[in-house]
Amino acid sequence: QVKTEQPNLPSTDVMDAAARARSVMEIQQDIAHRRRRKMAMLFLRLACLVLLPTLIAGYYYYAIATPMYATKSEFVIKTAGGGASGAASLFAGSALATVQDSITVQSYLSSRDAMLRLDGDLGFKAHFQNLEIDPLQRLDPDATNERAYAVYKDRVKIGFDPTEGIIKMEVVAADPETSAAFSNALIRYAEERVIDLTQRLREDQMAGARESYEEAEQAMLAAQNEVLRLQQEMGVFDATSDAAAVMGQISGLETQLQQKNLQLQQLLDNARPNQARVEGVRGDIRRLEALIADLRSKLTVAGGSSGNSLASVSGQLRIAETNLATRTALMQQALQQLEVARIEANKQTRFLEPGVTPVAPDEPTYPRAFENTILAFLIFSGIYLMVSLTASILREQVSS
Repeated sequence: QVKTEQPNLPSTDVMDAAARARSVMEIQQDIAHRRRRKMAMLFLRLACLVLLPTLIAGYYYYAIATPMYATKSEFVIKTAGGGASGAASLFAGSALATVQDSITVQSYLSSRDAMLRLDGDLGFKAHFQNLEIDPLQRLDPDATNERAYAVYKDRVKIGFDPTEGIIKMEVVAADPETSAAFSNALIRYAEERVIDLTQRLREDQMAGARESYEEAEQAMLAAQNEVLRLQQEMGVFDATSDAAAVMGQISGLETQLQQKNLQLQQLLDNARPNQARVEGVRGDIRRLEALIADLRSKLTVAGGSSGNSLASVSGQLRIAETNLATRTALMQQALQQLEVARIEANKQTRFLEPGVTPVAPDEPTYPRAFENTILAFLIFSGIYLMVSLTASILREQVSS
């Protein structure tokens, strides 16, 4: 006997009103039960993933975190003079004139070099390795410089306002005295760096003028030594004075020679001159002429201990003295240029002027327990929301 399959037909049973109401109530109860279960799971997830981490964070900030003290300070880098000309005068005295130096100082204070120097002077690493600091903020006893530098960047905040040229610094430490000491030390480092930058600028601007002055001074000294050498070798202090003295002697002898010639003429005018007196006068004339010739030869003919004539000595000394005068004038001109360069360099001198000096705080600045707790709640809530949305999207993608 072959069985034929019966098609699935709708039920012929008709539900009465009570059964229908009971079925609707069961469905509503099931929906309410599922809703309560989902809400319970939601609150459980919120409690585990948001509220519990927030409570832990709040407990840490209120009960465990070590109070930190922040010392704030402000300073500005200025130039000494405003005598710039041309385009440079447009920015002289403004923040734009020193913005590059300010950025350099900001970079230096945020560098490892500043951290290592602060550690060497005041023990930065040892301060944050203190066992009184909570474990999350404390440095390990064997912490590396990189780890210490990470703490340094977190505890030393340097800001620069380019519109006003003000460098703002906040230094955080576990006690107010240390915080103020760290801040003062960093300001001192910044001032030394500004002085170093100024010194380099001055050296660059004055290098050429100083080199020219030194060359002119050496040339002047060489010319002076040449004059001294000629005076010592020739045994003459002042050739002009010696020549004048010789010429004075020659003039006196020529006067005597003229008198002797007149005396001889007087003797010869007699009809019977005295020959003895005539010969005596003639002898005097010959001696005077020989003496005058000898003196004149000293002026023009080489001889004597130096082997040079007085005219030659005078010429050489005059050339050397003229060279000395020229070198002296050039040295004076180079000295004036050096002074001008020094004045211009002084106008470009940078100096650090504190606006807000470091003062040790009397109350802890960090942690800000309430703000940090609220921030932790918002962060955990955001993370939970992102994870929930991602999971919902993935479920929809998988189910479809």
